Amino acid sequence: MQSRSFAPPVLKKTLIALSLPLISLPVLANDYTAPRTEWGHPELRGVWNFSSSVPMQRPEALGDKTHYTLEEVQAQEQARIQREAAGIELTDIIGGTIGGYNDFWIETNPLNYNLRTSLIIDPPNGRLPPVVPGAPMAYGGLGPDSPGERPVRFTVGGVGKDGPEDRGLSERCIMGFNSVPPFEPSLYNNNVQFFQTEDHVVIFNEMIHEARIVKLDNSPHIPDQIRQWNGDSRGYWDGETLVVETRNFNDKTQSFSGVGVSADKMLTERFTRVSDDRVDYQFTVNDPKAFSAPVTAEIPMFSVDGILYEYACHEGNYGLVNVLQGARVEEGTWDYDNHRAVSQ
Repeated sequence: MQSRSFAPPVLKKTLIALSLPLISLPVLANDYTAPRTEWGHPELRGVWNFSSSVPMQRPEALGDKTHYTLEEVQAQEQARIQREAAGIELTDIIGGTIGGYNDFWIETNPLNYNLRTSLIIDPPNGRLPPVVPGAPMAYGGLGPDSPGERPVRFTVGGVGKDGPEDRGLSERCIMGFNSVPPFEPSLYNNNVQFFQTEDHVVIFNEMIHEARIVKLDNSPHIPDQIRQWNGDSRGYWDGETLVVETRNFNDKTQSFSGVGVSADKMLTERFTRVSDDRVDYQFTVNDPKAFSAPVTAEIPMFSVDGILYEYACHEGNYGLVNVLQGARVEEGTWDYDNHRAVSQ
């Protein structure tokens, strides 16, 4: 079972979003100009929340419908509140499994309405393009272990309990489950902070402390033989938009959405401040070894009046030991009372 560390996200708006109806839809001015830094760049500094109740893929039953009406979204929100009032728990929704011990942090509701029927905007059907034949696919979860072999490239869950290498990347405190570029809305802690200088931007996800330092000085990428968990990022300003291009990922994470190997991924991200309290985050995953066409998604991020607190990931300290030890007890090869292996 994947446990998630006790670590409060941003305190003010994110916690309110757990239980209250969503606030009104903002009116975005077409002629909006973002405030400027002392170097004349659009101001992105601060903390932004990218929680979302919109699925990555559009439900097939919706066909070509790209947006809900405001009334439809409000009705969906009211139905959610009624389910909560009726005592329907997350465990009922995800299939009766126990889930994590700290489900009270769940923040799948955004800080404002998003009327889209999917986060994917291209392909136009809001669905992932066909997977390339032979591309590896694996999906983890909070339930039973997933079928598969090492290396485990997904973040949550595992493929077995023979050793730590059988467990997911977040369970081993290597990569956060919503901070692997591109970052995607997940159960909680959907927060990112930007730091800016004249020639650098830092994109900081406090989910196992992922900080990408993005150079804006036209310097070349690192040599191809050097590979990193978060890839190698270079950025530039395209008018009001910060464009970040990332490559040189290692082969230890997935390309996108449970498919592929990250070493083949080319990622382009675009950050555009469209109002005082909103930044539109758009990313394109281009991996011809995973998908037959590029995938583009867009996620609105809303400002948070607060600070980020440390996500103290302790699964790798003691949770992982308990998972493996519990498996040894279950198979009869570990004396739990005396904390030693059983003599064979």
